[in-house]
Order: sequence, then structure tokens, then C-alpha cells
Amino acid sequence: MRYLSDLKLGESAYIQGFTENNSISLKLLEMGCLPESKVCLYQVAPLGCPICIEVEGTFISLRRKEAKEVIIKPSEKN
Repeated sequence: MRYLSDLKLGESAYIQGFTENNSISLKLLEMGCLPESKVCLYQVAPLGCPICIEVEGTFISLRRKEAKEVIIKPSEKN
């Protein structure tokens, strides 16, 4: 199982679901991180946190801790 926090810079994948942390998953759903949405790791802060992801054309900044709550599946083409 891979998580959003495992993506490398420029790599993309699809959101499969969320872990059991309901408060974080609800927050991410409200920001547009919906299952089956394509997500790409766009930028990483110099110390590794936060990260910037692109979800369906929208840029979102997340802590690595939050990104570990998103389960992803690989994209056919990165």
C-alpha cells in the first residue's frame, strides 16, 4: 500500500481512499482530494515539510503527516 507521502517530486497517482483518521480525511475531501482524482507532487519545502500537491488543477499545501492519511494507486503514466 502506498501513501501520498511516498510520492517523489513530479510523480503522479490516483487517490484510492483514506486511512481511519476521520478528521484529516474530511478536511482533505473538503479541499477536493476525492477518490479517483489524479494527484501530483508539485513541490517540497527545503526541510521536506510541507509539500505542495496538485489535485485536478488545484494546488494544496499539506503536512507530511496529513499526506500519510491518503492511500494512492499508481498512475499509468507519470
